[in-house]
Amino acid sequence: MVYDTEDLIMCEHCKEQLEKAKELGIFSSHDLGILKNPRRVFAFNFPLVMDSGETKLISAFRVQYNDALGPTKGGLRFHQSVDLNEVSELAFLMSLKNALLGLPFGGAKGGVKLDPKKLSEKELERASRAYIRELWKFIGPSIDIPAPDVNTNEKVMGWMLDEYEKIVGHKAPGLITGKPLVLGGSLGRSTSTARGAFFLLQEHFKKELEEKKTLRVAIQGFGNAGSVIAELLESIGMKIVAVSDSSSALYNETGLALDELLSFKKGKNSSFSKFSGNAKQITQEELLMLDVDILIPAALGGVIRKENANNVKAKLILELANGPITPSADSILNTKNIEVIPGILANAGGVVVSYFEWVQNLQNYYWTEERVNSELQEYMLKAYNAVILLSQKDKLSLRGAAEILAIRRILEAEKLRGNI
Repeated sequence: MVYDTEDLIMCEHCKEQLEKAKELGIFSSHDLGILKNPRRVFAFNFPLVMDSGETKLISAFRVQYNDALGPTKGGLRFHQSVDLNEVSELAFLMSLKNALLGLPFGGAKGGVKLDPKKLSEKELERASRAYIRELWKFIGPSIDIPAPDVNTNEKVMGWMLDEYEKIVGHKAPGLITGKPLVLGGSLGRSTSTARGAFFLLQEHFKKELEEKKTLRVAIQGFGNAGSVIAELLESIGMKIVAVSDSSSALYNETGLALDELLSFKKGKNSSFSKFSGNAKQITQEELLMLDVDILIPAALGGVIRKENANNVKAKLILELANGPITPSADSILNTKNIEVIPGILANAGGVVVSYFEWVQNLQNYYWTEERVNSELQEYMLKAYNAVILLSQKDKLSLRGAAEILAIRRILEAEKLRGNI
């Protein structure tokens, strides 16, 4: 079945950039046509036996958007709102991200429509293994390599790897990345998304940091990526003035006591609303509107919208989450001269170290954490400098420059393959 763009909606940002690229005469409409729809789409339902004995039918997806540059690569999320359009959009963005960073991968994404918070660990394991049983013929170290995403982690990846290896009858650590170290995971993987973004911010604010200026930071989302980047930024003198979790937010204009917040969360506390330290309770929406130097949306997508974009006061936004700014909001931010480091660059550290993990698996030779972090910095800064150069040369936003560089590399591969 051929999915038309009207049926399977591509990322709005990406459609806009394709149009801008066409207007600039960089690509022809004929060339861009190959990116309008995904290469392969898998949509299926599998039965999940609950601990109660009840059987539920679970919807799941995998989209392999483009494989011109190599086997597809992308995360797998468990979330109750997952649908095919969302997975397709994220797979497109993964195609651009891998291309922009110079990785030998195409782009993919997966999703399972369930709320993991409502499942026992055994139910979660059965769902993870069932997903692989449905897809095992269509994934593999040289075909499509899944990884963790929202609500999935190294334990889930370990279950999936084990199920795949049982089916194929041999070890295949390169099937999946973000897995436990003992099963072939990579050192540095758990902090790679935040660390990659940290390298970018260090470079972007090099002058201010050299002049010992105190930069104020607000972080929306205090999960793995959000909490790690908070620690890294504080270590170089930046001031974390606001953070949030899924239900509440904290603010202190003179700076939050980060060690207290980390200790609070490590104590298995469910919400910042129960935090009794020196901080003011604010809403997540209020956090997004704070007058700060750097705003880091690090949770789910679509939090900065047309309705609230005019009230954003941050000087720079770094997209640690995927798609936290809607296209209409992005246009408003551009008119306000608020710089945005787009997600396909800002949060690419995770897939870069996933690439390193895949390489280590194929070679059966494992790197030190120092080497992982050093090579991650090299990849991130090379891509960042290319984006800055094109942005300045052609007077493009950072998002526009990043997406055009990525599209150019994908289309070059498609041409060399004789597809366009």
